[in-house]
Amino acid sequence: MALFDMPLPELRAYRPQIDEPDDFDAFWAKTLAETRAHDPAVSFEPVETGLTGMRTWDVTFAGFGGHPIKGWFSAPADAEGPLPLVVQFHGYNGGRSLPHCWGMWPLAGFAHFVMDVRGQGSGGNVGDTPDPVGSGPSLAGFMTRGIEDPESYYYRRAYADAVRAVEAARSHPLADPARTVALGGSQGGGITLAVGALVPDLAAIAADVPFLCHFGRAVTLTDANPYAEIARYLKMHRGKEETVLRTLSYFDGVSFAARGSAPALFSVALMDQVCPPSTVFAAHNAYPGEKEIEVYPFNGHEGGAMFQEAAQLRWVPKALNRAV
Repeated sequence: MALFDMPLPELRAYRPQIDEPDDFDAFWAKTLAETRAHDPAVSFEPVETGLTGMRTWDVTFAGFGGHPIKGWFSAPADAEGPLPLVVQFHGYNGGRSLPHCWGMWPLAGFAHFVMDVRGQGSGGNVGDTPDPVGSGPSLAGFMTRGIEDPESYYYRRAYADAVRAVEAARSHPLADPARTVALGGSQGGGITLAVGALVPDLAAIAADVPFLCHFGRAVTLTDANPYAEIARYLKMHRGKEETVLRTLSYFDGVSFAARGSAPALFSVALMDQVCPPSTVFAAHNAYPGEKEIEVYPFNGHEGGAMFQEAAQLRWVPKALNRAV
């Protein structure tokens, strides 16, 4: 593993022209209106975890299409609220896992909600949420499901679910809606950028080595999955490049970043071949709000790992204090 992208000074100045569709905002307004037409149907069921330092609820809410989406809501055991709320999105093919895996933010005095990304949860952490929507031909994984039409593309459902996740988590009596932070790494970082644009009153966001950014460059720069799923699809489905890239233009984290306003903490790893540094900097540099970025020169897609978590624990309270 070695540096394979641009030098850091060029990355810091990198502002590519993104081929954004004219109806980008209208598409997402329509998607969220359709999603919100369904009753949110939020339920919080207490669960026993064996942890004495926090309480946890098994959450179900209605996401895109009214489909049931799972999550865990946790809070410090003795909390009375309202508490600052962290809504977290996990990485590609992960899942909500088990409640004891999410103790960091409750131990720091926060309410915490982790959303189970639909259809995933068999490649790392276990998940509990099916995706009942079918698609046309696709490559194994999630990147090409419904990829020839933005209406049917997999991430239309996932991003809409994520917006509803914020709304569901905010409805818990221990959560303070005015102090809500969205964060995640890799896929979760890309979803965080989408949520940061689609939920305009967030107090802060933190996107760690975000995936789902600058698709046009990513699919030709790296051979690593998951972006390589798209390249392999196009290798077989010859002549579909324009159609596929048009679909992806509705889901590009750079376009969402350009609409962000909450204080934002990014991170990037300069040897990351899964989410190449130039794709991360494209999103960071497009972000118009207050922002910082942590750079890990000798790391791959693991990024800062526990060091980035420590950075978030320092940064998030400061961002919330400035937002009050």
